[in-house]
Amino acid sequence: MQHPRAEFDILNKITEEREKRNWTEYTLAKNSDLTQSTISSWYRKNMEPSIASIEKICHGLGITMSQFFSSSPEGPDFTPDQQELFALWVRLNASQKDAILQMIHSFIDK
Repeated sequence: MQHPRAEFDILNKITEEREKRNWTEYTLAKNSDLTQSTISSWYRKNMEPSIASIEKICHGLGITMSQFFSSSPEGPDFTPDQQELFALWVRLNASQKDAILQMIHSFIDK
């Protein structure tokens, strides 16, 4: 007998990631370049967001799509340094993330 495939609940995952950061729907919307009404309507209508919206959500959360959809609670396997970097990254605001990315690019482009 085959076991039913566990379904991935996108809305629950969004809520989980948002609450891990102590973010409101408004904060998530602002960081994801979406409107709060868009996010609220997904929950009211029990609708799944589009892939483009999930990409924006992931960008706003500072995670990859791979991390978002990972079956492992910790996400993909990362080294301790990568885990520390990620833990710090998710606490930054959008302008701080932009500044860090510019700095990293300046190191690599040399």
